[in-house]
Amino acid sequence: MAEPKHIAIILDGNRRFAKRLMAKPWEGHEFGAKKVEKLLKWCMELGIKEVTLYAFSLENFHRPKKEFNYLMKLFRDAFEKARNNKEIHDKKIRIRFLGRIELFPDDVQAAMRKLTDATKTYDNCTVNFCMAYGGRQEIIDASTRMAEDLRTGKINPEQVNEETFKQYLYLKDEPDMIIRTGGEKRMSGFLLYQSNYSELFFISKMWPEFQKKDLIACVEEFKKRERRFGR
Repeated sequence: MAEPKHIAIILDGNRRFAKRLMAKPWEGHEFGAKKVEKLLKWCMELGIKEVTLYAFSLENFHRPKKEFNYLMKLFRDAFEKARNNKEIHDKKIRIRFLGRIELFPDDVQAAMRKLTDATKTYDNCTVNFCMAYGGRQEIIDASTRMAEDLRTGKINPEQVNEETFKQYLYLKDEPDMIIRTGGEKRMSGFLLYQSNYSELFFISKMWPEFQKKDLIACVEEFKKRERRFGR
């Protein structure tokens, strides 16, 4: 009965949750950010070593300007708060950002870099925030970097295989399980390469409604599944 060590989550439903509360749609992201803080505590309690969160897609850059600006401030403030969070340092949680980070405003990029640098030596648990992320774009970026290394002779064609290609991806690890909240039953471009044999869970609750008991239920269901990896 294998325990999941790496869990990925598509954080969906923040805006619909806010509308239900008669709040402005983008205010749901604040509820979602607070739930991420709780999630990390639950994962630590369950012994999960890596968490990958789909927090902001490339398509999200097309959100209305007022919502976009609200999100950027929320991200910057949350990352600065995390950098000064004693619990993150005490529990040795490493935080990384995966995606086309250069697309974010300078102040958000700076907050990301500072948080990454402040936690880069920690190895008790790793949290990956997929930001300005798209699964196809990740594969394109990895292919571009590999092609450049082939061109310059850093690697030779005989070295090109799945294991080599994986080293060029934003995320080299493969999640044991992927959870999507919000009721939708699709991957929306999330971890297209890495999710090959991930166990999938689709939850009807919006992300801010997600509870520890929901996470535990997914983990328990995961342990009952037979993972044959095509064999």
